[in-house]
Amino acid sequence: MNAIHKFSFVLGLIAGLIGCWSASAQQVVSDYGNIRATNAAARQPVISPTIRPPYYDDQQTPPATAEQPAYAAGCDSGFQSGCAACGSGCDSNVGAFGSCDGCGYGTGCGAGCGASGGCGGCGGCGGCDGCGIGNNFFGSLLKRSDHCLDDFISPMTNPVFFEDPRNLTEARFIFINHEVPNAAAGGYVRLYALQVRAKLADNVSLIATKDGYIDSTNPLVRDGWADINLGLKFNLLRDACQGRMLSTGITYIAPWGSTNSLQGNGDGVFNLFMSGGQRLGSRSHWLTAAGWRLPVDSAANSESLYWSNHLDFQVSRRVYLLTELNWYHWLDSGGGGLGNVEGLDVINLGSSDVTGNDIVTGALGAKFKPNCHSEIGLAWEVPLTDRRDIIENRFTFDWIFRY
Repeated sequence: MNAIHKFSFVLGLIAGLIGCWSASAQQVVSDYGNIRATNAAARQPVISPTIRPPYYDDQQTPPATAEQPAYAAGCDSGFQSGCAACGSGCDSNVGAFGSCDGCGYGTGCGAGCGASGGCGGCGGCGGCDGCGIGNNFFGSLLKRSDHCLDDFISPMTNPVFFEDPRNLTEARFIFINHEVPNAAAGGYVRLYALQVRAKLADNVSLIATKDGYIDSTNPLVRDGWADINLGLKFNLLRDACQGRMLSTGITYIAPWGSTNSLQGNGDGVFNLFMSGGQRLGSRSHWLTAAGWRLPVDSAANSESLYWSNHLDFQVSRRVYLLTELNWYHWLDSGGGGLGNVEGLDVINLGSSDVTGNDIVTGALGAKFKPNCHSEIGLAWEVPLTDRRDIIENRFTFDWIFRY
């Protein structure tokens, strides 16, 4: 398949994905309208957001009456019927420790939330604006992250391509120490990178997942700048109460990096992906992502598939243990590189004899999540297959600052 045919195929696939997303969005809007109409008939009278009862700010439980049901601390009269009871501003129906409503773990909404704040119903955050930080940044250009699924954490390994399915606005610092096998000249390759994600609309995010500086002692990879990976992510399914989500997207790796760092070769690579997640019980979460890396110039870059999986267990409100598994499969070789050896996520060598090769890596790690706006993670990754190519082991550290 030449570059023109590949590009035409990519455009057709994008059009199909957007069509599916549009149809899904229309159905969600229709269903949401029906749900609102049904709930409106059964809902108790709602207190005006401009007239707060005494219990709203001091977290005291309002008295139960025939006209108004009792609500736990952090909930208000806009709480929708059909959800579990709330506590301290979090919906107890989402995980063992509740889900942060944008105001911090266990603090309640308090000032800054409307009458539908706190736990304003299944599938929504209920209008809490993050306790005064506002819903948008730079006017209406950037929107706050989706904090209705804050019991989830982001994946660690395959950081360029394993995309979190949530719509987020964040900056993620990444440090990777990658040890190279002696068969590939040994030494280490280190990457210092900053990923950026920006929520543009309820279902659309701009993502920049590859950049940074490469520092190396391997004689085949010298110091220099990494390529740039930029694209869009579209959310297709989101159910906050059930902890279920699905997204799709496309990115383009622009060959703007340093050639002496094995970057900047060819005319770039498209990455078509889908990612999803599911809450498992009250303390565990599963994330998965699969994608197709399609080079514009098949002589300069190899073509491959990947499938990444993440499973975590929430030990406490702020601490998670995690394990991850990544599978890489090469569909088509390039025209150069290192013969039967290929890179993984950061490097595409375009090697000439890798068609049909497979590498599986596994990782163990942990994350510390002090609040809804930060995550700090560590992961140790090793190959599980006899084939290793350029990976002996890898240590990954990330620090996320989320709006």
